[in-house]
Amino acid sequence: MDTQQVSAPPRAPSAGVVHINIRLTDGYTIVSNRLSQHRGLSLLAIGLGTHIQSLPDGWRVGIKALAAVFPESEARIAAALRELEQHGFLRRTRERVGGGKLATRTESYNHPEAAARGRMRECAAAQVPEAVPAPQVLPAVATEPVTAAEPVRVRVPEPEPEPVRAPEPLRASVPDPVPAPVPGPRLVPTPAAPRKPRLPLPAPQQPTEALYAAAADLLAGLPRVAPLFLLSEEDARGLVPGVAAWLERGARPDAVRAAITDDPPVPLRHPAKLLRHRLAALLPPPLPAAVPVVPLQNCDDCDRAFRSSVPGYCQECRDARAYADEPCLIGA
Repeated sequence: MDTQQVSAPPRAPSAGVVHINIRLTDGYTIVSNRLSQHRGLSLLAIGLGTHIQSLPDGWRVGIKALAAVFPESEARIAAALRELEQHGFLRRTRERVGGGKLATRTESYNHPEAAARGRMRECAAAQVPEAVPAPQVLPAVATEPVTAAEPVRVRVPEPEPEPVRAPEPLRASVPDPVPAPVPGPRLVPTPAAPRKPRLPLPAPQQPTEALYAAAADLLAGLPRVAPLFLLSEEDARGLVPGVAAWLERGARPDAVRAAITDDPPVPLRHPAKLLRHRLAALLPPPLPAAVPVVPLQNCDDCDRAFRSSVPGYCQECRDARAYADEPCLIGA
């Protein structure tokens, strides 16, 4: 007997991702690897394209509608939509609807290359010229036979043939190239645009050691709650006056931490510059000036309480004393 070959079961890879797949019967979407593994798209654009392809027809996919669902800002969502348009996964056109209004029509493609080839074939079919009809050949005119008794020959004039035009050669129709998507408006100002002057870093009006120590502790503890904001000792020392100005104006440490580290840009290249800008641009207003409180005093004559910065007599006792000191104007 032949020896039976026993094959060992495949081993799981020692490193990398291992897929634990469960067969799905509902609630799933087939997404092409052209989108999920595209090397020219950002991860935000890939995720947004996958979300759009999973939506049913007629669903609103505008910038404001997407920003209301996801935590990303409108600027980041608009940039991701432009990426999908540039690589052919998305196409947005403006169409006129009833009432003279314009509506945006969005088309999502899971295979941009095949969709582009289909549009090229449609353009080529629309531009093929009609076939040239064949020239009509006139039938020959039959002549009657001439007998011998009639020596006179009758010459029937032959009709002049019409000039036959040679059919024009069919030219190979070249389809118009697919127009490239028009990029959206740039959100970054051009280098020639005037830039706003840089705001100076705020500083406290009455600096104290306790105020500066609290500001330094807040900056040193940022990496525990926001790992992207790991500052050098020199950067932290330079930002201490700005944080101290916030604390002097009554801002709580957790509120300061959330205001200067919330929603950072991706990628974050200069965390110290971002903190400096936010400390200057988002500085809260100063606290209202406290109304001075005038202390209570006891009158030296009537022992009644009255408000005054110095002890002495109340207003009634002062008036009585002034009246008693006046000379009598009525004659005796």
